[in-house]
Amino acid sequence: MKYSRLTKEQFESLHEEFTRFLASQSITADEWEKIKKETPQVAEDELDVFSDLIWEATLSKVEFLENWSQNQVYLFAFGESQINLIAVKIKKADVDLLTNEGIQWLEKNIGADEVELYEGTKNFNDERKIEIFDYIKEGAIITDGGFYNTLRELL
Repeated sequence: MKYSRLTKEQFESLHEEFTRFLASQSITADEWEKIKKETPQVAEDELDVFSDLIWEATLSKVEFLENWSQNQVYLFAFGESQINLIAVKIKKADVDLLTNEGIQWLEKNIGADEVELYEGTKNFNDERKIEIFDYIKEGAIITDGGFYNTLRELL
C-alpha cells in the first residue's frame, strides 16, 4: 500500500465509487459479501487498492495545503517540481490561531512586530504526491489557496 487505507467514514462517503470499482473488477455485491466472509485478506487487499486509487486521484489535484497550530501557520503551494512556503509565527502568548478571535487578531495585526512572516522554496525530495501526503499525515489540510495568495500579495 502506497498511502493509507481510507477511514470507515471515507469509505461510506465514497460508497458509489467503491461499487463502481468493484464492478470494474466484475465483483457484484453478493460476491463482495462472500469475499469478505470467506477470504478476508482478499477483501483487505481490495480496500487497500481502492484507497490508493482515491489518494492518487486526490493528491494529483492538490495545489495548496495549510497547517495551523496555536501560534503558527504553514501555507504550502505546490508546483510540479517545488514547494513554496509561507510561514506565519505569532510572538504574542495570548493569541490562539485555532480560535476565531486569534484569526481576527491576525487579520488586524498582520504587519505588527508580534507577527513574523517567512517565505521559502524547496524542490521535492521525493515523489510530489508522497510529499503532499506526508504533510497531510502531519495535520495539513487541503485548501483553495486563498490565505496563501493573500499573504503572497503582502510579501
